[in-house]
Amino acid sequence: MIQTLKNYTKEKVLTYLLSMATNSSDETLVKMTHLMELLPKKDYYKERIRWVRGLIREKHPSIEFPRRILRDLHPNQRDKWISNLAINHLLNGTNKRKEWADQNGFYPPSTVVISPTMKCDLNCYGCYAGDYGKSLELSLDELDSILIQMKEMGVYFAVISGGEPFYMKGIFEIFKKHSDMAFLVFTHGGLIDEKMVEKLIEVGNVMPSFSLEGYEQETDGRRGAGHFKKVMHAMDLLRENGLSFCGSFTHSRTNSDIITSPEYIDMLLGKGVFALWLFSYVPVGRKPDVELMPTPEQRDGLRRSVAAFRDVKPMLFIDFWNDGPMVSGCLAGGRKYFHINANGDIEPCVFCHYAVDNIRRTTIREALASPLFQKIRQKQGEHDNLLRPCMLIDHPEVGRELFTSEGAYPTHEGADEIFTELAERMDAYSKDYAAIADEVWDEDFKDHAVRKKKSRNTSSKG
Repeated sequence: MIQTLKNYTKEKVLTYLLSMATNSSDETLVKMTHLMELLPKKDYYKERIRWVRGLIREKHPSIEFPRRILRDLHPNQRDKWISNLAINHLLNGTNKRKEWADQNGFYPPSTVVISPTMKCDLNCYGCYAGDYGKSLELSLDELDSILIQMKEMGVYFAVISGGEPFYMKGIFEIFKKHSDMAFLVFTHGGLIDEKMVEKLIEVGNVMPSFSLEGYEQETDGRRGAGHFKKVMHAMDLLRENGLSFCGSFTHSRTNSDIITSPEYIDMLLGKGVFALWLFSYVPVGRKPDVELMPTPEQRDGLRRSVAAFRDVKPMLFIDFWNDGPMVSGCLAGGRKYFHINANGDIEPCVFCHYAVDNIRRTTIREALASPLFQKIRQKQGEHDNLLRPCMLIDHPEVGRELFTSEGAYPTHEGADEIFTELAERMDAYSKDYAAIADEVWDEDFKDHAVRKKKSRNTSSKG
């Protein structure tokens, strides 16, 4: 059967995949990996698909995640995410991104984070976006243009942040127009009701990610009284209607013990959470406070906890800082992603609040090729320890250098504080974490370090 399918079009392969999606058995999952392996041109992705097939045959606990997608999701969301994320973005998009790279001289990012509006009814302490003007908002035409430009690069996955994205009028029309894309929307969850659930079922290509700080006490302490119950209710509505959703957690000094607790993960699984996005608090935005940052010991503790969870919990974990070895370091500056804020500024990262370009005066391709973004990507390749990838908290001297070079400007008042008033404390933090991370890297990631060195030597010769 597999040999015959090699002669079929990608659309027919997709049809086969969708027809198999109602069966979540191991045998079905193995067959689906064989079909998916026919589509990408890059050997790297073929190898990753074969790796997944091996996990299925070993009956690894992580395989319960794709099984949940096939078994539990509403058919419209399930089919849209298989076609848009698995086929359009990961498989066909990979080939298109390779072609774009051949034409433009550098590889495009895998995704874009867009904050289309800064409207929000909450006033969370430590909000990384808290100092942007709340009146800032992209037009629907501007948002549409961004997505069109991304698809021209082969990018069919976009992350929508804010502000509160669901406050933006007309945003569901954008989701409908770009029905060939998959959208992850970071939301505080307070606006999701039965009517919005109907819209999410209709479009099928949107997955909400709810922001939490822990249990009720921690979440309400940051987001306001009663907010935790609103999020729990929204999760119940989505789960009962067969819609997938994620959790999002800001790891800080005050809640580290919660996110590293198996009981907390089990609570989220019981609510129906499919994936968990983990971010460390960074002192940017509203009233930056270095004392809120997780200690170096807590940061390493989260890394170890997530590694353990991945072996036993049927949930996808994305640890934005500690997963450096999995993604070859920092993602920012267009290497894997970048951020467009509600004023149209094209920022290296959602936590790097400076830019040299704006969508209202340049194309995204031109911004990715700018001296600033090129220099960021160059600096990213100079760090040997991928457990310390960040130019804000791991190599703050690099962040300061980039902020004062290449014509960069702060994208809101106070954006320079992490590079000025807090510089000495950021240097101390990076030094303290390095003492832990360098020892771990040398002991646990020796093979990874050797491969990285060989890869760099081969690249320099080429």
